[in-house]
Amino acid sequence: MAEILEERPSDGVALLRINRPDVLNALSTSVRATLAEIVNRLDADPGVRAIVITGDEKAFAAGADLGELKTRTVHDTNFRSSRVAWEAMESCRAPVIAAVNGFALGGGCELALHCDIIIAGEGSKFGLPEVKVGIMPGAGGTQRFLRAAGKFKAMRYLLTGDFIPGPEAAAMGLASECVADAEVLPHALKLAAKIAALPPLSVDAIKEVVSLGADASLETALVLERKAFQLLFATEDRDEGMAAFLEKRKPAFNGR
Repeated sequence: MAEILEERPSDGVALLRINRPDVLNALSTSVRATLAEIVNRLDADPGVRAIVITGDEKAFAAGADLGELKTRTVHDTNFRSSRVAWEAMESCRAPVIAAVNGFALGGGCELALHCDIIIAGEGSKFGLPEVKVGIMPGAGGTQRFLRAAGKFKAMRYLLTGDFIPGPEAAAMGLASECVADAEVLPHALKLAAKIAALPPLSVDAIKEVVSLGADASLETALVLERKAFQLLFATEDRDEGMAAFLEKRKPAFNGR
């Protein structure tokens, strides 16, 4: 059976389900390679305007495959190949939503942190427990946690490896929202459909400016914002959106 299941639940929305329930959806090398291939393909498809990634009710993804990591050496070429999924996520044009039920640990937590929006279930558990097995997060976990929640919250959990319940993850900024477990995927899909119906050039510009501005000075980030704002005035979607608003009708955006 495929390790990642791909669905199209509504116009413009792609749903990816990690499908390794026997190992709580652990992210093996093959899973990461498949994820990279699918995300890159979807990102090249102009008909895809939002992507949702999920697991199942027990786990979003319970980390890397420790069976693989146990045999890895310091010069192992798999260190390079294992980064393909993260590079695909980082370069993805379309907004990506993580729908998290159950465990999101280690690499699974890092996968969620690579997304643009995280919907957490009330019973979900986030965590970066690598310290407990003699290593540390290596796919952006330390830096993305730091930027999301601040130094002191990040250090509290990175240095202990303790789990973070979904409600607390949302409260500290590690997740966008926390909802009832049964509502996680429906809510994520509803958000994705809402985003997919909006003008894609505006959505692309917002994602790009937020992503680039996060690590830039405020002055530089504001310049990026002003330039992106100005360029959108040359789009057909700007004309359509404003005309529809003034004419009190539903807009029809074409991405041009």
